Amino acid sequence: MDKESQLDAIDRRILRALQVDGRVTYDALASQVNLSASAVLRRVRRLEEIGVISAYVALVNPESVGLGLTAYINVRLEKHTESHKRNPMDLFRAAVQTWPEVVECSALTGDMDYLLRVLVEDMAHYARFITETLLKHPSVQDCKTSFVLDRLKNTTALPL
Repeated sequence: MDKESQLDAIDRRILRALQVDGRVTYDALASQVNLSASAVLRRVRRLEEIGVISAYVALVNPESVGLGLTAYINVRLEKHTESHKRNPMDLFRAAVQTWPEVVECSALTGDMDYLLRVLVEDMAHYARFITETLLKHPSVQDCKTSFVLDRLKNTTALPL
């Protein structure tokens, strides 16, 4: 049985409430979903144990900590050849984990291989990241960048 089929309407209401406020008390959460606090606690623990709830975090405003520029970078890797000891994708996947500017990396279909969401201080920081890190990586063939001008919607909440 998959995780989704294990969720009932009450679980979904609990998840929606926790996405709004992950620090809500069990008493307050219980009143929102019409259960006792102990029943809510059991359900939340089960959701954690089966991996539906994977973490609790503080969401930090990037601009408030000096990260004023967001860029989306499409990356194309060199193609795999027999002369490589390791696949270029494996090399890139390992490297991207070490780059603090990259806050999200997704493998893509289409012309480009990966999409990076990068947070940097300013254009100078972006230029350093591109020239000294990304384009110096041996697996990277090409990249194209789009800069965020304005965020119209920015949520971490899933549509449950």
